[in-house]
Amino acid sequence: MKRDPYVDRWLERKPAEPILRRARDVIMWADNRMGEYLKYGTVQFAFNGDFASFVHHDKKAVTLMFNRGAKITGKFPHLEGDGPSARFMRFADVAEVEARTAELTNIVMMAPPKKEPTGRARSASKARRSLSPSRRTSRRTSPET
Repeated sequence: MKRDPYVDRWLERKPAEPILRRARDVIMWADNRMGEYLKYGTVQFAFNGDFASFVHHDKKAVTLMFNRGAKITGKFPHLEGDGPSARFMRFADVAEVEARTAELTNIVMMAPPKKEPTGRARSASKARRSLSPSRRTSRRTSPET
């Protein structure tokens, strides 16, 4: 499990540091493809796209948000939410993280893959590369003589 040193520094002296560290350990150990980094001022866990992040982490409790949680299949009793995308798991203390380790591990292993674009949706750079040189237009104009 590779740890990001920026994440280590971010966790220091947070009110819920022990909870954050234990939840991080469970997530990172559950799937060795999972990575971590800082994004939007919090820790983001990612595999094949953003997977989960800590929200409400500046209190003594922690909420873990699963970005595409609605796509996670299976029954998980501590997974909250009924909106179109996100789901949440809350931890009041390290004991709750410990009690939910198996459930959290199974959720991580069920990480839905990020849907790849299909059909006509392509990035602008790919579209430019696909044009032949004769069809490309130049933004530069030649000086008039």
